[in-house]
Amino acid sequence: MAERSDPRPSLRTLITLAVAVGFVSILLVGAYTSAVFSPNGDPTQTIQRGHPVPTAIKDGGPILDTTHGQQRSYHLPDKTIALTFDDGPDARWTPEVLAILRKHQVHATFFVLGKQVTKEPDIMRSMVREGHEIGIHTFTHPDLSQLAEWRRNIELSLTQLAIAGTTGKTTLLLREPYSSVASSIDDASWQVIQHSGRNGYLVVVSDNDSRDWAAPDVPTILRNATPDNDRGSVALWHDAGGNRSRTVAALDRFIPTMLARGYRFTTVSEGLNLALGQPDTAAGQVVGMAEASTSVVVRGTIVTWIVTLTGVSFRLLWLLFIAVGVLTVGRTLALFVFAGHHVRRRRRQEWSWGPPVVDPVSVVVPAFNEKEGIAAAVRSLAGGDYPTIEVIVVDDGSTDDTADLVEGLGLANVRVIRTPNSGKPSALNTGIQHASHDLIVMVDGDTVFERESIRSLVQPFGDSTVGAVAGNVKIGNRTTMVAQWQHIEYVIGFNLDRRMYDILHCMPTVPGAIGAFRKATLIDVGGVSDDTLAEDTDLTMAICRAGWHVVYEEKARARTEAPTTLGQLWKQRYRWSYGTMQAMWKHRAALLDRSSFGLIGLPMLAVFGIVLPLFAPLFDVLAIYGAVALNTTATAIAWFTMLGVQAVTAVLAFVLDKERLRPLWVLPLQQFMYRQTMYLVAIQSVITAFTGARLHWQKLRRTGLAVPAKPVAPAASQPVQIRPAAGQLPVHDTPCRD
Repeated sequence: MAERSDPRPSLRTLITLAVAVGFVSILLVGAYTSAVFSPNGDPTQTIQRGHPVPTAIKDGGPILDTTHGQQRSYHLPDKTIALTFDDGPDARWTPEVLAILRKHQVHATFFVLGKQVTKEPDIMRSMVREGHEIGIHTFTHPDLSQLAEWRRNIELSLTQLAIAGTTGKTTLLLREPYSSVASSIDDASWQVIQHSGRNGYLVVVSDNDSRDWAAPDVPTILRNATPDNDRGSVALWHDAGGNRSRTVAALDRFIPTMLARGYRFTTVSEGLNLALGQPDTAAGQVVGMAEASTSVVVRGTIVTWIVTLTGVSFRLLWLLFIAVGVLTVGRTLALFVFAGHHVRRRRRQEWSWGPPVVDPVSVVVPAFNEKEGIAAAVRSLAGGDYPTIEVIVVDDGSTDDTADLVEGLGLANVRVIRTPNSGKPSALNTGIQHASHDLIVMVDGDTVFERESIRSLVQPFGDSTVGAVAGNVKIGNRTTMVAQWQHIEYVIGFNLDRRMYDILHCMPTVPGAIGAFRKATLIDVGGVSDDTLAEDTDLTMAICRAGWHVVYEEKARARTEAPTTLGQLWKQRYRWSYGTMQAMWKHRAALLDRSSFGLIGLPMLAVFGIVLPLFAPLFDVLAIYGAVALNTTATAIAWFTMLGVQAVTAVLAFVLDKERLRPLWVLPLQQFMYRQTMYLVAIQSVITAFTGARLHWQKLRRTGLAVPAKPVAPAASQPVQIRPAAGQLPVHDTPCRD
């Protein structure tokens, strides 16, 4: 039957569109963040390197003009003070500084940081509205002499655009971070000053540094800020960067004291005009700030939005980082408590499920092209230490010798049923229909049982409320690093979890490799459905919702063959992850059932099986960011703490499962490759789920597990050739298998 065309966009289309949008966004952001805006001058001129600082500059005033190739500096006239404030605006202290200036009717010049401008746009507008002057102090407060020219351009242009976007103004004033008086200018700083001049900026240093950044007492700040011999002064203060209460107190005393001595207060550009002998209305006067063009305001507004959005996004990422950490630690503690309780409870000598179970068992083995491992699997099942075992191998249209190999074993308690290829759920239902007994064990064709496994697996049926039992799955082929990682995952992520789910009565999955069911339970839920790719999870959820108790039996061990390469692993886990999401969506109504599965199991599976893996990469991304840009020591402590938590969890799981600890040496490596692979699988599965793309079964390459089993007396097995027909359980016609 031909498939209907799906009007929804394909996964490939969506991914291509996402990449295109992402690329265009990067280009747009790059265009805005790297655009160089100069208030005046030609930024393409080449800076002359290697020239020492001219004497006229080192011995000159605090206002440096290197525009148009000049090398001039200017002092303010005597008894003239330009108050300048660095590092703001600050939400706490800048308004207090502005209040003092307003109180004494004095204007000042604020050299602002671009990143702070984007955070406090209202304060910036208040500065301009009250007649204060704005200058650039870079975007992130770096030492400009240590940056390449393109980085300097970005620092200045971003700050210029941020000022324009918030105030509608541009400025030609610049103060380098870590600058002081003119006499302290060295060759490296001089190169930066020349570069700034060629971009049209006047560079402002200081005459008097209040040194309020060192947090001295108020008298010391006053003494540092006061010029000698009635000279003019550009005075350096700070309105951000720490506790500025003493700065505010000193400023409230400094202004009236200097006014009483006959000083006048100006902005930097006003003071320069006075030094140049220009009246306020002269055509040639220096204008520190000018109206920005519409295009510059728009660009500045966009930059401000982007920076603000980035800041908000990053804060959200940190909150998610904390949430993921709390959930991870909380889940670990829960595992310790419930898994420990499970072990103590089940290993007590007086523990019993009820009367010993000796009822006959039918083992159903769906098989599709399993010739590598089917013989070992069937021998281990047929030779199990249990009174009556019937093994039914359903050959689901294999194209190799699977069925012939089973028949060739000549085992008396083994039957082979050949069917056209219809999929694993159909094969399981066929086997269940032909089962002679009321206890059903389902086994994958690549799985080998221990002799006591079937006996241990069915003992929980001594409790009449138990409808299904999950066995203890082990990795049989541990010869590769990928297989070793899966061994650790099976012991920690599967078996430890199942102990907790057992205690909480909300088991989400009885593994297809080893699981036991009452036939009545299977009939009760309509058999094995092919609605999802995770038929074992779908079936278990249905059993839980039907009111049956699903338990975990650690003594029932089976070894299965795991993927040996990352490519094979990806295919398997992609199917598992997507199938689990399908099953969760199918049984979403369980949230309203008021059952343990609906109230605990399904939410836990959603959080820890889907949501957490999606956000878990935050640990890696933010760890790298923290190590590079924040506190390396604190980041390392956080990282190794989480690694330690995982290591402790691993040791606990291995001890409870009576496994040797030796494989745990690969655990650190697992954090850098295997874990990231699982993240990507989860992300891809979510994309597949949202796009509605179809995902087919993926056949893994088998090599077989050669495990000896107790010999079983040979006899002619009875092959059965059937075509599936409707019966008590559904038989599907969906080809493709694992």
